[in-house]
Amino acid sequence: MIGVGVYLALIAIATLLSMYRFMVGPTTPDRLVAVDIMTTITTGLMVLFALYYKRIIFLDVALVYAMLAFGGVIAFARYMEGGL
Repeated sequence: MIGVGVYLALIAIATLLSMYRFMVGPTTPDRLVAVDIMTTITTGLMVLFALYYKRIIFLDVALVYAMLAFGGVIAFARYMEGGL
């Protein structure tokens, strides 16, 4: 099984790439997608912590965080379309 350090390194690389897209993204939808990717990465990180520390509560927190992040991205996308 691959060590936790490898998973953390891959998550760090993914976070850096999405931060780059957030900073440089030429349009607002590019930046919105970058924020959505960062929230997904954060959710994955919480699940990884739950597995590493063997604490089920982190899975619940990750689930709630993912639902709130999804709602926020949908609300902002609707705002950008002029639907709110």
